[in-house]
Amino acid sequence: MTHPLRFGIKASGQSITIEQLRAVWRIADEGDFDHLWDFDHLASIGPNGPDRPIYEGWALQAAMAEATRRVRIGCLVTGNTYRHPVVLAKLAVTVDHLSGGRLEFGIGAAWAEVEHHMYGIEGLDHRVGRLSESLQVIKSLFTEDRTTFEGRYYRFTDAIANPKPIQKPHPPLWIGASGESTLRLVARHADVWNISGGGPEEIKPLIAKFEEACSAVGRDPDEIRRSLQFDWDGKDRSKLVDLSGSLLELGITEQVIYVRGNQPVQLAEKVAEALPELRRLQRVHS
Repeated sequence: MTHPLRFGIKASGQSITIEQLRAVWRIADEGDFDHLWDFDHLASIGPNGPDRPIYEGWALQAAMAEATRRVRIGCLVTGNTYRHPVVLAKLAVTVDHLSGGRLEFGIGAAWAEVEHHMYGIEGLDHRVGRLSESLQVIKSLFTEDRTTFEGRYYRFTDAIANPKPIQKPHPPLWIGASGESTLRLVARHADVWNISGGGPEEIKPLIAKFEEACSAVGRDPDEIRRSLQFDWDGKDRSKLVDLSGSLLELGITEQVIYVRGNQPVQLAEKVAEALPELRRLQRVHS
């Protein structure tokens, strides 16, 4: 199965102003990007500590839905432990309706210990089990009239969730995973596997594990699109094109360029200028 090569841009919501976010969203929507992303953290991440400004990921997605008209929107990726599954399902349906059916639903098990510790959020020690149950419940809330579920972490009794998403049966599920247990969840549930990161050489063994996980649950791995986010400093376009081509050779057709640093708008503009050359890679590798 051959999937089209698609490009997205990501402005996380961390160490960035609202005005800069709106400018990046406009570039994504008016340019030729296929999707637009933020991330989901409650405190800033990275080497400079947790006290930098950061905005809430699902509130930003609602704003993205209203600020754009064409580009698809999502979060790479939602931390499952931060919200009860019914809250997350309701947020997703709301954004899908606000955007006219443009939501890409990204989710992962969560990982940031500092957030769980300082806010008293439970569940990080059983994060994979919680993610497994959440995926089952959320898909049911998206598609069924009533949901009854008796799990270890979540319980639902004849639960109603209306309206349903605009997209049928539900928005595409992008699941972030790199470990064996979470890769099994990708194999069972995902439309898109979001690879945690790394260059081509680091990704190759992960792809082998992903294919093993698909085999174990009886799913064709070619049914699941592969995604990766990566950085570019905006200086040498040939490096960006070469990296994108190398990723495409590994079957990574959903490619998201992360605009970080002090000038995210200028960097987004440079990525937009490079898009025509990036899109020609599809023809080169077809």
